[in-house]
Amino acid sequence: MSEAGLTVEAEANQAPSHPHPVLKVPRSGDAVAATRETANETAVAIEFDGAPYAVMMATPADLEEFAIGFALSERIIGNVSEIARIDIRYGERGVGIDLRLEQERSARLAERTRALAGQSGCGICGIATIDEALPELPPLAKAPQLHASALFAALDALWARQTLNRATGAVHAAAFCHTNGEIVVAREDVGRHNAFDKVIGHLARKGGTEDGFALLTSRCSYELVQKAILAAIPILATVSAPTELAVEIAKKSRLTLISLARSDSFLVFNDPFNSIVA
Repeated sequence: MSEAGLTVEAEANQAPSHPHPVLKVPRSGDAVAATRETANETAVAIEFDGAPYAVMMATPADLEEFAIGFALSERIIGNVSEIARIDIRYGERGVGIDLRLEQERSARLAERTRALAGQSGCGICGIATIDEALPELPPLAKAPQLHASALFAALDALWARQTLNRATGAVHAAAFCHTNGEIVVAREDVGRHNAFDKVIGHLARKGGTEDGFALLTSRCSYELVQKAILAAIPILATVSAPTELAVEIAKKSRLTLISLARSDSFLVFNDPFNSIVA
């Protein structure tokens, strides 16, 4: 047992990455011994009031923010004040997070049943109906003006905030940025959904979103569009391409959607408020 009372295996479940000895074989020259960090992918069991709800594969960092963002994205809560407390348990096979809800929200959750076996790349497994997977979303009322130069500045700055990915090359990043391109918060995870949930959780703790935009180093699937809308983030930019369903939902809910955001260009798929200034 460690000094904190945890086994070595349980302690490993708290680390975002682990060093491994490797043999580096170049195309020419001699092979050399080296060390490479690998991203930790840990089973995170999410409970509400002690009842199992979901098991997600996630990077074990910023877990309280992840739990809050997940609860908001799943529409379990409407705002962070509906959480009474969050308990985190580290075990040998994973991490358990129990969100204790305020009484009124807890009673409403008791009427809703769902069994979800989640993975880092999946946001739909176990949903019982199409209506649950594709709910009606409130249309966004406005979006701030965003100059192209600010988005390019955020793209340039994001790499410096991806410390885990620089070490492992195996995780996604999500960020929330001011309209001047300054990154407010950035989070990393093996799952693109998880990284975004961590950002949403951070913003919820701080009292909600200000004028700004989300920037994700992933493709734009429909679940990420849903998360942005539910978090009242009016502009979503992703490094890779969107799906047709993602664009459709963005248009229906008046989300400004930018994809294929690279250092030299980006594509605007939806701009209902004429927010993007070239």
